[in-house]
Amino acid sequence: MSIARVNPIELSPATGFSHAVTATGGRLVFLAGQTALDAEGKVTGATLPEQFEKALTNLLTALRHAGGTPADLARVTVYATDVADYREQAAQLGRIWRKLAGRDYPAMAVIGAVRLWDEECLVELDGVAVID
Repeated sequence: MSIARVNPIELSPATGFSHAVTATGGRLVFLAGQTALDAEGKVTGATLPEQFEKALTNLLTALRHAGGTPADLARVTVYATDVADYREQAAQLGRIWRKLAGRDYPAMAVIGAVRLWDEECLVELDGVAVID
């Protein structure tokens, strides 16, 4: 299995994401949206960085149990209830990403959402991985 990240020089610099990701020879893993829920189903964290860290941890836990690693992520979508707040805290969120998932960035998008399933949630992440 091989994943390649593609960042053409004709496009703006890819900071914290890849413009395109190609994958060959693996199986797809579709990761459900993860929020800052703990094992009892309760929302944890009051701030966006706290909730982002928990949601990413949950996403990576599901991926690990499916047999993958963060480097296997081909696509991640972030749903944020306040995109302006997400942009303001992008540097801190990037540090959290690098701490948990490293520097092999998937293709990513951040989408504004009026609200998420659990009203207290500020962010949700879902993704697609390609693993052996």
